[in-house]
Amino acid sequence: MLRTSLSPRTAARPLDGQHAFVRLRSSVAACGWLVAWLVALACPAAMAQPVASTPVTPLHAPQALRAVAQDWVDRVLSESGATGIGRPLQADSLRIQAELGEPDARLRLAACAQVEPYLPPNTRLWGKSRVGLRCLQGPVRWNIVLPVTVQAFGQAWVLRDAVLPGTPLQLEHAMQAEVDWAQQAAAVLTEPEQWVGRVPTRPLSAGHTLRNSDLRAAQAFAAGTQVRVLVQGPGFSVASSGQALGAGVLGQIVRVRMDNGRVLSAEVLDGQTVRMSL
Repeated sequence: MLRTSLSPRTAARPLDGQHAFVRLRSSVAACGWLVAWLVALACPAAMAQPVASTPVTPLHAPQALRAVAQDWVDRVLSESGATGIGRPLQADSLRIQAELGEPDARLRLAACAQVEPYLPPNTRLWGKSRVGLRCLQGPVRWNIVLPVTVQAFGQAWVLRDAVLPGTPLQLEHAMQAEVDWAQQAAAVLTEPEQWVGRVPTRPLSAGHTLRNSDLRAAQAFAAGTQVRVLVQGPGFSVASSGQALGAGVLGQIVRVRMDNGRVLSAEVLDGQTVRMSL
């Protein structure tokens, strides 16, 4: 009887392609478990739970728009010069703060990837104002405005007591206190020489901040008053007399008829004197 014997190497060889595929798949599975085990050893937290993403507020949401506008306003107020945004020249030493209002709750804005804040024309960041927001990158180019209140706190002169119109102000009428300069548009009077001797144009209450729009120069003389006229030029000065054709207000111009009938315009210096410069 003929017997066929196989060598060990020949006996270990797979009998067909299906056996080879099964063996390859087992090897791959084993390698996969090995890689996963090594990763778990190197970084246990990575295998514990998935990483949660941080929620992002859409840029067109009301709270996001208000935050964008607030950041822009704060930066402009801190970086610009005293006159860069229409603020008074004396505003450098003021304590300035701004508060943005809320967007209209009825607005339904399209998503926007880039929002640009801006200052509307003929607007300044002072007192009650507005800030614009426009979408530069989105399916709809919307444009809205938000209210903003800018306050500027600093020293100013306020009245101690109520004052009637026409009362010449003296230094004892007012005292210094911290006030909001931006509460009104009119300029605050910071030096006594700006208001001493002037008169209110309307009744002013105690605690009122003295502003330029509240006062006018006091009347020095009435129309028809005989006044001394100084005519000055390069190297000479001549004094004469004349009759005021209108009420004289300190620092302002009044018409005067001279004794020879000539009418000229002169600056009121005091209750008895006017000056004409040639």
